[in-house]
Amino acid sequence: MSHPSSMVQPPQRMSSLLPDWSSLPKELLECIGKRLASGHDAASFRSACSPWRAAVPFAAFEPLLLLPFDPDSDTVTFYRVSEEKAFSLTLPDARGKVPCGTSRGWLALMDEAAAVTLLNPFTGARVELPPADERIAAAASRERVSRVRGRWVLRSGDAVKLEHMRGVFFHEIVLSAPPDDDAGGGECVAMAVLASSTEVAFCRVGVDGAWTLLDTKLEISVASVVHCQGKFLAIDVVGEISVFSSNSAGANPTATPLPSLSPPGGLCHRSYLESDGELHLVGALVSTFHETRQFTYSSMLYKCDLLDRVPEWSRVKDVGDLTLFVSKSFSESFSGTSVSKYKKNIIYFSEPLYGDPYDFAHRLEIVDIAAGTSKVKPLHEKMKGSEAVGWIRPNLWKRGGISKHDEENSQKEVEPNVTDQPEPAGEVKASA
Repeated sequence: MSHPSSMVQPPQRMSSLLPDWSSLPKELLECIGKRLASGHDAASFRSACSPWRAAVPFAAFEPLLLLPFDPDSDTVTFYRVSEEKAFSLTLPDARGKVPCGTSRGWLALMDEAAAVTLLNPFTGARVELPPADERIAAAASRERVSRVRGRWVLRSGDAVKLEHMRGVFFHEIVLSAPPDDDAGGGECVAMAVLASSTEVAFCRVGVDGAWTLLDTKLEISVASVVHCQGKFLAIDVVGEISVFSSNSAGANPTATPLPSLSPPGGLCHRSYLESDGELHLVGALVSTFHETRQFTYSSMLYKCDLLDRVPEWSRVKDVGDLTLFVSKSFSESFSGTSVSKYKKNIIYFSEPLYGDPYDFAHRLEIVDIAAGTSKVKPLHEKMKGSEAVGWIRPNLWKRGGISKHDEENSQKEVEPNVTDQPEPAGEVKASA
């Protein structure tokens, strides 16, 4: 008779008892992907394995360039860098409006009455913000502006034209969260950079019926606003920063200047973004040669942790697997894990920091953070037009699931304007 121990089967490895989730049918994975509650869930879903990643393609979420659009039209054009293709969406809500911000995957659009609409161009969702009133007009503009028969009129008696609205009222609007982000658990707050003011305006989306003016305690006009680590930061034209916080729920936030975060000396074209929970600063260090009247510049990256007792900037030369997307016209800039055709440890500027005003080609500036080199290249060799408005990261969720484009009716590829001889990409050398 065999020994009892020889009759005992060896225990199976735990891995053999677990189901093979990667073998789920493609149709089921795609169905699940459409019901994910947020972009964070989509990122986690895509990271599981190759079949899951294929079920939620990155092309639907990669950052896009918003190109200038005609306010007399309802067509808005975007450019997908990875495929070197432009496509348009039919957006009736964009007609008669100018963009005054791209934030959290939404467009902020302003009309001639200084009323603002938040529009998700990828789902069609829209939210109305309170219109500007006389208080906002007085705080935002250096010139006296008054309302006459529903139109805003300058002291000269001329009506404020649509293309000048950003220079009179809301220069840019930044959101703390997507307006319809039920999964986020917090309210959406909008903060507006005014045209020329040391004050900012804020409102709780869907709650407040009017904008509230806040003193930033900065001495020079606010140039940009960034939402970082759960708080809004106001940054003036010379780079001084104030952080907003509130002591209780529902209370208006108050500003506290952060003198330790004065920008590094000589840094121009500063842009700010949150990446990996820290505030990052991108800027250009310019070297001028007076004899030849020429200059060179290098793009530099810094970061700080706002939770430090005394936050300070530190130089960054490696962001690992991240890619940074920086807009020039708006302060909406962000980072993401490098995937698809985007390279890691790279900064993509929506247009060159120092472009030729007589060059009407769409161009990108691509900065290698580690090597200290910068390349300027056309978005498309045969595409012409004015500079891009800025980056926007698609937010495809609309209360309970992903919204799929109606490609036949609302999305179409755009044929670029053709030039006879496209120019090769230029290159700007920069020191490390």
